[in-house]
Amino acid sequence: MPTYEYRCDACEHQFELFQSITAKPERRCPRCGRRKLRRLIGPGAAILFKGSGFYITDYRSESYKKAAAAEKSAAKSDSPGQSDGNGAPTTRTKKEKARTS
Repeated sequence: MPTYEYRCDACEHQFELFQSITAKPERRCPRCGRRKLRRLIGPGAAILFKGSGFYITDYRSESYKKAAAAEKSAAKSDSPGQSDGNGAPTTRTKKEKARTS
């Protein structure tokens, strides 16, 4: 349900009202009681992002995170100049070098 902005032409009271799209516009001012209330034309409704949980990474499952970490570590071990995990540098064969060139 959207929030509409209203203004009274009699007392110039301005306020927002949360109501259904299909609801008829209010006519009576809550401050002065006169029937001079009108709905203002605004920029439209906006999506408000408040708090956490609006990034794609916030919803990743633990299994996805573990698989991504494993893939990342595998990619690191395949790159030249890296160690094999025991401190010894990894070497690539001529065939492997030719495939990446």
